[in-house]
Amino acid sequence: MSALTRRAALLTVAAGAVAAAAPAGAAVKAAPGDMNLGNPKAPVHVVEYLSLTCPHCAEFHAEVFPAFKAKYIDTGRVYFTVRELLTAPAQVAAAGVLMARCNGGTKYFQVVEDVFRSQSRWQAGSIKPIFVEIAKKNGLTEAQFESCITDEKAQIALEGRLQYATQTDKVTGTPTFIVNGVMLDNRHVPTLADLDAAIGKALKSGRR
Repeated sequence: MSALTRRAALLTVAAGAVAAAAPAGAAVKAAPGDMNLGNPKAPVHVVEYLSLTCPHCAEFHAEVFPAFKAKYIDTGRVYFTVRELLTAPAQVAAAGVLMARCNGGTKYFQVVEDVFRSQSRWQAGSIKPIFVEIAKKNGLTEAQFESCITDEKAQIALEGRLQYATQTDKVTGTPTFIVNGVMLDNRHVPTLADLDAAIGKALKSGRR
């Protein structure tokens, strides 16, 4: 995993070097490697930038996302997209992302949720066995897990997604939410009420 560690460290530095905010009202367009849920024709497009080592992201997915998904995604009112960033320890975040995208990402959202739920169990030197456990739960062998997290093409694709995050969307931290092109204040984890308000504004403006 040394190559992965080097790549992750370089990408973390690159992400931290960008300080500008995304322009308000910019159109939300498809980005490389988008992982999507819901109706692509929905009037509102919500993008979440997350990192699998981000405790605030885990908090959102445990406490807010289930109700948000039931209210907006499952009813066809919101098209939901996940994009990735790496936060420390970057090599762990990268390994989690590469595992989630194994086999074409067919279990992507389930693996993401499993990794978030596992954060409370993490200790130095004991994270890899937990990831192997998650991989096996989602139909991978340990050998397949190792192959996915060391795959050079997958690592290069991750680099491209992270460059898009920092250079195009100007994302500086996680979780960051973009609602119909408008980046929300990411100084706190959004509540369902926060997202209700942002979606309501997007619907009134008619911006897609």
